[in-house]
Amino acid sequence: MLGILDAGGGMRAVYAAGVYDYLLDKGIEIPYCIGVSAGSANQVSYLAHQRGRNYPFYEEYAFRSDYMGPKNYVTKGSFIDLDYIYSVLTNEDGENPLDYDEYCRNPAQHVIVTTVAETAQPHYFHKEDLKRNAYEPIKASSCMPMVCRPWPIDGVMYYDGGVSDPIPYAKAFGDGCDKLICIVTRPRSFRKGTMKGKPLAKYLLRRYPAVYRTLEQRYVKWNHDFKAVQELEREGKCLLICPDDSCGVSSLTRDAGAFAKLYTKGYTDAAAIGKFI
Repeated sequence: MLGILDAGGGMRAVYAAGVYDYLLDKGIEIPYCIGVSAGSANQVSYLAHQRGRNYPFYEEYAFRSDYMGPKNYVTKGSFIDLDYIYSVLTNEDGENPLDYDEYCRNPAQHVIVTTVAETAQPHYFHKEDLKRNAYEPIKASSCMPMVCRPWPIDGVMYYDGGVSDPIPYAKAFGDGCDKLICIVTRPRSFRKGTMKGKPLAKYLLRRYPAVYRTLEQRYVKWNHDFKAVQELEREGKCLLICPDDSCGVSSLTRDAGAFAKLYTKGYTDAAAIGKFI
């Protein structure tokens, strides 16, 4: 089974938006999708066959104070308003509604990676966990520690899936994939360094010490997984789609010009997929 893994990356995920638009333009259907953070949100639009739906979330909506900004942190305790993004904008009466019916009709599997705040262990939601106008697993998967409060689902608090399983290639192969397209929004040469601002992070995550400890060592797992994916690529089991340059975009960047460049890189780089599959 062919799969596609999207490791997210905050606003850098505009790169993956370009990849999915290429896939839709070429009519390429992938039967297994696994997404982390913004990657899970990008995949929802792909599975709903909504070409171009993802791009406005970066190029337009991200510049609104309702999307992210200090006001949200003061009034709601989260710099990014996940309800605004994945409810107000995304619901069927929203400005950019998800075609939920088409998403459900698509036979492809969709795995959404989250992290249980209490234990810092991964939890995987699936397509059937998304309900019409209730996209809570996507909010949980995108809930960055320190930037957002943890997201509640059925009495359990969750954080971003990138905390516990940042590049979930092992999950994809364990679920039956034998070939995997892996989207990572960092150049091939990138290696993650140790966490900065540890005292502040430890204070902000004082209610969830397991998450803090995991974040403190996250660079080890991230670097291991990125190296493993590159080794799988050499074996012909994986295709790594990543930009040669992140165009200065970080997780919380707001730069329309940089977004356009990174989106275009994603669309162009996706041409390698045809030969791989």
